[in-house]
Amino acid sequence: MKIIGITNVDKFLAVLDKCQGKVELVTSEGDRLNLKSKLCQYLALSKIFSEAKIDEIEIITSEPEDTKLILEYLIRG
Repeated sequence: MKIIGITNVDKFLAVLDKCQGKVELVTSEGDRLNLKSKLCQYLALSKIFSEAKIDEIEIITSEPEDTKLILEYLIRG
């Protein structure tokens, strides 16, 4: 799923912590970063903030329930 406009990063990371399966950020080069890992979260966020923009990010989940959880966050904010 592609996500646009994450405004509350702390809340987004809290949602990721609730996910049961794999949650991966797909980079523009095709690499997959494990967003359940705190280290990868910090690396991904530092990359996003160093570029000073968040056009869109692509996230892949291994569990359908995790996709629903992330979509609920996006809808409710």
